[in-house]
Amino acid sequence: MKTVLTAISTIAVLLLVGSSVSSVYADVPAWVKNNAGWWAEGTIDDDSFVQGIQFLIKEGIMEIPPTTQGVSSSSNEIPSWIKNNAGWWAEGTIDDDSFVQGIQFLIKEGIMSITQVQESKKSVSSVSTSDDSVIASLEAELEKCSEIVKAYKRLDCEKPIKQEILVHTYKTGAEHFDLGPITYHWFGVGSEGNEFEITPTGQPILSVRMLAENTSSEITAINCTSPAICNYDVWDGSKAFKYSGMDFTSGQIVMNPGDAREFNILFGPNIGYGGTQFEYDSSKSYTFRINEPFGSLDVHLDLE
Repeated sequence: MKTVLTAISTIAVLLLVGSSVSSVYADVPAWVKNNAGWWAEGTIDDDSFVQGIQFLIKEGIMEIPPTTQGVSSSSNEIPSWIKNNAGWWAEGTIDDDSFVQGIQFLIKEGIMSITQVQESKKSVSSVSTSDDSVIASLEAELEKCSEIVKAYKRLDCEKPIKQEILVHTYKTGAEHFDLGPITYHWFGVGSEGNEFEITPTGQPILSVRMLAENTSSEITAINCTSPAICNYDVWDGSKAFKYSGMDFTSGQIVMNPGDAREFNILFGPNIGYGGTQFEYDSSKSYTFRINEPFGSLDVHLDLE
């Protein structure tokens, strides 16, 4: 992650235009609720929360409606009502749009700075698909969805098609790891959503994005409840590092036979709840470890 609250660098976001809080549909991944809840409880400080949101926007994991960027505020203090909203949102008391309005407020007030504007990207591979007839056909269907005016109907149209594109892209371009009923598909460090960086403050940040596919004939789940109780971590040969953020809704991802689900895990600051601070030593070799009841797997991480 390249951003800090007081020294903002590149942020990839949706085009930010307009002058008021918008009611345009907000797409917020469920795992952000964990961090929002911890922030509301005081487990995560303001800077860490803002850095996390900026990272999610940069990676295209979190989308916000068009919002005008305000002039940098003389005070970086976040109003208490936004923290209250975060806690209520984490509990399910308020909806996604209400939470996103708080994020828009931070941008408008200059508390959360967006200094480089470009369209966010959520594709998982840089592999050209121009010669892929399957992708071409799906993209043609997707284009038709853009003609739908109502946002929620357009999203309902786009969602299954985007999922088909996602799965096809993983299956045709990623590395594959078979483990019991699940096949894990992964593009490797350096691909979109799989990045390793060290912040200006010296904190290493590693993001891991994979697709888990249930290739069995039975319902199967992969599990990660909290940093202390998670079947996924990073190992440096002597120490295990627990996550700072993940998107396992309610601690697990349940898949019917044939289902495939993309998941994201972030390693960085210690968020508590049995977590650890991710550390990097160039002399060590790192692996992403999977330790599910149905089997164990070590995936080498080429960190530079």
